[in-house]
Amino acid sequence: MAQLSCVAREEIMNIRITRRIALAIAAASLCAAPAGAVAQGWPSRPVTVILPFAAGGGTDLLARALAQDLGERLGQQFVVDNRAGAGGNIGAGAVAKAAPDGYTIMFGTPGPLANNKLMYKSLPFDPEQAFIPIVLIAKSPVIIAAKMSLPVNDIKELAAYAKANPGKLNVGVPGNGTLGHITALLLQKELGINMTTVPYRGTALVVNDLLGGQVDLAMDFMPSYVPLVREGKIRALGVTSAQRSSDLPDVKTVQDAGFKGFEATAWFALAAPAGTPKEIVDKLNAATNAFLQSPKGKEVLATLSMQAIGGSPADLKAFITSELQKWGPVVKEANISM
Repeated sequence: MAQLSCVAREEIMNIRITRRIALAIAAASLCAAPAGAVAQGWPSRPVTVILPFAAGGGTDLLARALAQDLGERLGQQFVVDNRAGAGGNIGAGAVAKAAPDGYTIMFGTPGPLANNKLMYKSLPFDPEQAFIPIVLIAKSPVIIAAKMSLPVNDIKELAAYAKANPGKLNVGVPGNGTLGHITALLLQKELGINMTTVPYRGTALVVNDLLGGQVDLAMDFMPSYVPLVREGKIRALGVTSAQRSSDLPDVKTVQDAGFKGFEATAWFALAAPAGTPKEIVDKLNAATNAFLQSPKGKEVLATLSMQAIGGSPADLKAFITSELQKWGPVVKEANISM
């Protein structure tokens, strides 16, 4: 009996070992599952969309409208998580460190996806390496606005006036290193003029001093200025997009004024941590393009003074490269450092 008991114990141990081996093989199989198999079931739980700026404003409104639409199209909730700070670098850094599984993506802007690389001395990530592009969602032009007492009506007249009055004009921008700031520098270079740049802490202060005549010009995002132009309180000299704005269709672009190829816009894009499966990127790309082409998407963008773009991940990658090539020399020449 004692001998049989030993045999029984040995058999039980063998069974346990066999089960452990089977479980290990099953676990290894799951870990080794191809990305395509994982992506086929995506999304199976809520997706976090990190917006590296505070809630409120046009960027936040667009991010939330898109997130809601993506949730409806893809069958899972897309939750916008605002993580502001350091010009967008805090939120972008969180995305760069996230698992590349499609459950953390970024609603990005020029700073964290491109230009901060040119300005910040110690950026904890390289946006070209840390993120995989998904889709370029929209662009928003910068407006070139003037106080009513300035005797110019368009970009050509501005160039002539600045050359006839060297060093007398100043231009308000919503902060050092902002798109308004570097656009002002690029425009001066293009027109062959010099103006004094006055950086403020935000748009509201720029608008206030433009209305009060403390600054001659402002270069900033359009929404806060459009009502004032329509009311005749300030004058719009031009917009910096390649096409005219539907909000101010009579206002010429800088290109219309004869400066071919000039474009400087805010832009909004989706990106994911590097290594995110192509199948997931393609699903997000297709769903976002569908949103942009829908009546709902068109209405949201029109309300926010934005122009729908869309396209492929490769289109966004090429666009980011062109932005870095355009702004790199401007930032370097102006010695902008954050």
